[in-house]
Amino acid sequence: MRGVGKSFKRGSPPHQRVSTPVAGPIGRTVPYSNRARTVQRNQRVPFAPPENWYEPAEDGAPYRFVVQDPGPGYRHVVTPAEVRHRLAQLPAEFLKPLEVIQFSQITRKKQSFPCYGMQWGAALYLYPIEEGLVERYPRPPKPAQLNEARMYGGRWIRESGGMWNLVWTESAIKDFYLNNILIHELGHLLDDRNSRAIDRERYAEWFAVRHGYQPTRASVRQSRKNVVRRHHAKR
Repeated sequence: MRGVGKSFKRGSPPHQRVSTPVAGPIGRTVPYSNRARTVQRNQRVPFAPPENWYEPAEDGAPYRFVVQDPGPGYRHVVTPAEVRHRLAQLPAEFLKPLEVIQFSQITRKKQSFPCYGMQWGAALYLYPIEEGLVERYPRPPKPAQLNEARMYGGRWIRESGGMWNLVWTESAIKDFYLNNILIHELGHLLDDRNSRAIDRERYAEWFAVRHGYQPTRASVRQSRKNVVRRHHAKR
């Protein structure tokens, strides 16, 4: 079951976007509906980085990809080519500070705080999800979570025993990652104005809607209509 601005200093807390607030927010309070999570540091023990750190070069070179094996039972739902194509639709200046996009691996430790994406320094991290595209949750979704899934084609289904499944189709999960998660984390990278966690999250949410969701709805709706037509034609 299931960030920082222009100052790219190692050890700055990464921003993560989690799949569900299982145990509540950590650190400063952030609304559940934002699905934001910060990494709480215990000052009495050494800082344990949640991911590989990529020292920002700030040399103007194009961003690169690092692809890790997703881990047993998980899969990456988008490809580097799909991510590159989506980012190419944004203004060129949005990509200048971006240096690395890592397709991360799910480990046993990461399963305790699963997330869809993260921004740390000049890098963005995209996480895999379950191979069957069904995420299982021990509690019902919040209204904002229901609405967000509906925006991108995900379906919440109540199961026996109080469990809930978030079910995706192939096209819906690609839409969710390419037009929400990816753009949301890029928004954190570009945010050099806000310092409070809640303000940074609000900006990233706005950025994802403005530059991810809104510009792509016409093409996504047409694509879904084409899928329906093909299914009807087979009957």
